[in-house]
Amino acid sequence: MSKSYYRLFTAFLFVVFVFAGVSQALAVKVGIVLPLTGAEAKFGEIEKRSFEMALDEINKAGGIKGEKLELVIEDDTGRPDVGRSVVEKLITKDNVVMVGGGYSSSVTYAVAGVCQQNRMPFLVNTGAADNITSSNWDYVFRLNPPVSEYAGAIQSLLTEVIKPKSVAILYENTLFGTSGAKSFEKTCAKLGLNVVLKEGYESGGIDFKPVLSKVKQLNPDVVYMISYIMDASLLMNQAKELKLTPKMFIGGAAGFTMPEFQKNSGVASDKVISATLWHQVLKYPGAMDYFNKFKAKYNAATEYHGAEAYAAAYVIADVLKRAKSYKNDDIKDALAATDMMTVFGPVKFISYGAMKNQNKVPTYVVQWIDGKLELVWPANIATKKFAYPVDWLKTWKY
Repeated sequence: MSKSYYRLFTAFLFVVFVFAGVSQALAVKVGIVLPLTGAEAKFGEIEKRSFEMALDEINKAGGIKGEKLELVIEDDTGRPDVGRSVVEKLITKDNVVMVGGGYSSSVTYAVAGVCQQNRMPFLVNTGAADNITSSNWDYVFRLNPPVSEYAGAIQSLLTEVIKPKSVAILYENTLFGTSGAKSFEKTCAKLGLNVVLKEGYESGGIDFKPVLSKVKQLNPDVVYMISYIMDASLLMNQAKELKLTPKMFIGGAAGFTMPEFQKNSGVASDKVISATLWHQVLKYPGAMDYFNKFKAKYNAATEYHGAEAYAAAYVIADVLKRAKSYKNDDIKDALAATDMMTVFGPVKFISYGAMKNQNKVPTYVVQWIDGKLELVWPANIATKKFAYPVDWLKTWKY
């Protein structure tokens, strides 16, 4: 190789490496922590798809100040120890400028602790245990409401329509489940309802008949359940087998709104109601458009978990565009100043009661009717009239 050719080749390589470095530098990296394997993988999948949909749209619209937004998505496997490890990797090795995601409350709380310790801004979009935003952490912000507020719309439906006198509360022994059960027990006390049973169970069980038999013997007007997908499906299938017939089965969101709940439960899901944080017919700009795009792209329905992730991606983009720099404190300040509308509703982080950096949005009630998740409460925005009273044996085709 001649010297002149060698110089030319070296110069060419230098230009390639420089441009490669520039190209790599022209991406703003944000870490996203989700459960992509394990028992909560279906939740992680719907959120990952929604994050990626939003990412594509954001980058096609110009990205962040001319730079592309890059989401470094890590699998927490639904375990707090793995959540801690992956967020430490995102902060120390991937050099992300902020963190998002957070599905299960146990993992989200663990991730939030690491982020606070490292002064890393963290936007939570699903983890709901109250202590995530009641721990006085200033680098942790939450888009979704805390679990103590999930039953807001359920409460008015109970008092105005169902009018029960007794309730059984079944919940999985996780941070989310125990927090939700404790909160709903307080709601029952406030409404003067007799809690005849409050019992936790280990997530991932296969036989709920012993506890359901106990519920049947106590004969409550309402059975309130806080469960993820597989547990929710098994609870309803086995309640059907035992011919457990309260006035109403109520889910505390989570697994009861997912399409897989209806697929797994079949007829046992029909007429079951659940708290929810979102429905595509709500008059939020882009809500129905997001739902239709998701369905067209993935040939599957989406619901509130997906809407949370999709909205969170747009909040992240808005924050990074407004931040004075990509330094931790500048991003934290931009998060604190957020005031925008998303497909999930308005996003503005405030402090109230024990909550800090918490978005405050209303909740709703949905009901599975003929295989579709319908918005039934409040009545003035319902897609279907609340189906009540329910003849469960007829519904289950006995």
